[in-house]
Amino acid sequence: MGAITLLRRILLFFFILLSALYQSCATGIGANQTISLFVNASEASAKKIPETLFGIFFEEINHAGAGGLWAELVSNRGFEAGGPNTPSNIEPWSVIGDESSLIVSTDRSSSFDRNKIALRMEVLCGHEGTMCPASGVGIYNPGFWGMNIEQGKTYKLVLYARSLGPINVSVSLTGSTGLQLAATNIVASDVSNWTKLEAVLQAKGTDANSRLQLTTTRKGVIWFDQVSLMPTDTYKGHGFRNDLFEMVKNMRPAFIRFPGGCFVEGEWLRNAFRWKETIGPWEERPGHFGDVWHYWTDDGLGHFEFLQLAEDLGALPIWVFNNGVSHNDEVDTSSISPFLQEILDGIEFARGDRDSKWGSVRAAMGHPEPFDLRYVAVGNEDCGKKNYLGNYLKFYSAIKSAYPDIKIISNCDGSSQPLDHPADLYDYHIYSSANNVFASAQKFDKASRNGPKAFVSEYAVTGNDAGKGSLLAALAEAGFLIGLEKNCDAVEMASYAPLFVNTHDRTWNPDAIVFDSSQAYGTPSYWMQHFFRESNGATLLSSTLQPNPSSSLIASAITWKDTEDNKHLRIKVVNFGSNSVILQTSIVGLEVNSLQSFGSTKTELTSSNVMDENSFKVPNKVVPVKTQLDDVGEEMDVVLSPHSVTSLDFVINSDNIRIFGSDAVDKSPY
Repeated sequence: MGAITLLRRILLFFFILLSALYQSCATGIGANQTISLFVNASEASAKKIPETLFGIFFEEINHAGAGGLWAELVSNRGFEAGGPNTPSNIEPWSVIGDESSLIVSTDRSSSFDRNKIALRMEVLCGHEGTMCPASGVGIYNPGFWGMNIEQGKTYKLVLYARSLGPINVSVSLTGSTGLQLAATNIVASDVSNWTKLEAVLQAKGTDANSRLQLTTTRKGVIWFDQVSLMPTDTYKGHGFRNDLFEMVKNMRPAFIRFPGGCFVEGEWLRNAFRWKETIGPWEERPGHFGDVWHYWTDDGLGHFEFLQLAEDLGALPIWVFNNGVSHNDEVDTSSISPFLQEILDGIEFARGDRDSKWGSVRAAMGHPEPFDLRYVAVGNEDCGKKNYLGNYLKFYSAIKSAYPDIKIISNCDGSSQPLDHPADLYDYHIYSSANNVFASAQKFDKASRNGPKAFVSEYAVTGNDAGKGSLLAALAEAGFLIGLEKNCDAVEMASYAPLFVNTHDRTWNPDAIVFDSSQAYGTPSYWMQHFFRESNGATLLSSTLQPNPSSSLIASAITWKDTEDNKHLRIKVVNFGSNSVILQTSIVGLEVNSLQSFGSTKTELTSSNVMDENSFKVPNKVVPVKTQLDDVGEEMDVVLSPHSVTSLDFVINSDNIRIFGSDAVDKSPY
């Protein structure tokens, strides 16, 4: 260390003493106050961050899957949403024509045993004296608040039909103004038995509020069932809507927790998510009513598709399963054996050899090789319920006996006191105000490093501070995540919740990604998570703020390597206060001039008003802004805007990292 550098360190040491005196009487950060951040880049002070620290949580809430990530365009494609009895409510299907021209009803005539409801369309017109309108009569489906039909793209229609005579059905995709965007005819001379019919429609126009129409001008009775319309350009043909998939992919999640949430429990067990009902050919899946979030799902996005989604994202799947407990009823531990077998079968479906009973079912669905299932969660928010612990222990024992490598997650919080039962991880959820979430950055400072690690599977700012996705919420959450990062030896995983919301079904606010049939944007909380994309598997460096303004400022520092093996140093700082701050950074553990000016950047997430939000009209009002860093060095000053998340990214020469020993001259406090 040169004489000038040594002198600078001594001056900094005295500055720290003065800062400590200042801090003893200060109540906050004043305007343009200088705060020092000391970072030790040597390996001796570093901690390895888990490869799994930051991921995502998908729940079927807010029509996240049905009408969202799952690209099926028809809502209630099997006419089952009204329940298994007839007559049934067929919404959102509607009738084209009047009672003098046709009668539409439902009956239990479907050829599918697990979804018996079919639609019966009796056409009264179409013979001498009572001709049908030239445009025909029939039914239409508006999808999930409109079907997004785009010019030049193709859409695959699959439906099942039956009639006592020949049929001639006109299939069209019709825009909101009545303009026909695509059309074809389905003609069949013999459909006396249920027959699968298919067609591909190519759009000659664009309308985000289109609908699917099935019409005829021929008298007779036609039964329809399992009507599906899918874009042909879903991600890898796996059924995922491309734009929404890419937004999730860009978060680089290490894991995906699925399919809930309360969706897994159900208000009642009869409406809980049961994986065996969601596999196999889509038309044979019965679907179910999600009574917690109050809508029907055809379960096209089922157990197999969730595992496929995880694989497509390059993320580890975390399966949350029902443990015999719902919001309102429970299975006694003495009767839990059938539930145990169901879950063991579900694990075999994911991991079993293609010749195993359930592995062969997976292979028949197009995935011969096992999925990489390493984690399961026994229930969701069920700790403290009458039968949870007894049921949990049964699941733990059975799963560990069959799959000793699988990590099992308990619903019980072990952050404050040790669990009274075995677990590999414990679940922790936090929904609160911005101040409380930001203050919870210290939640795991004193958590045990020896027992099960924490899985913070649901976190978010909610209430008035959150709006529909505010900057304030994102700032508090970023501070919380820095706290988790600094406690990465006690926390193994964390994920924001909820991930998606269809703007037409805001059951829960806020959410990370907002969409409708044709467009999407990220809330500030979505963009905040991008600051942590490189943290998984990175190296956490020792870093200290002086004076320590814990009420408004928090920082961390990591090193990581990119795909080309270039080494980077990232400093993240959240300024939760309303005043700008001059951050005086001092990095030790590097040779002088190790930080390269070329490629070093400053990225900032902020806005003029802390309650600013993004919207369809202004989707990029609050997004990260990247600028080039000038005068890069081991010691430099950076201005932090009020109410901001800032990332300082440096390219470093990895050959110049120094390891400080006990005889090293280093007067910075760590």
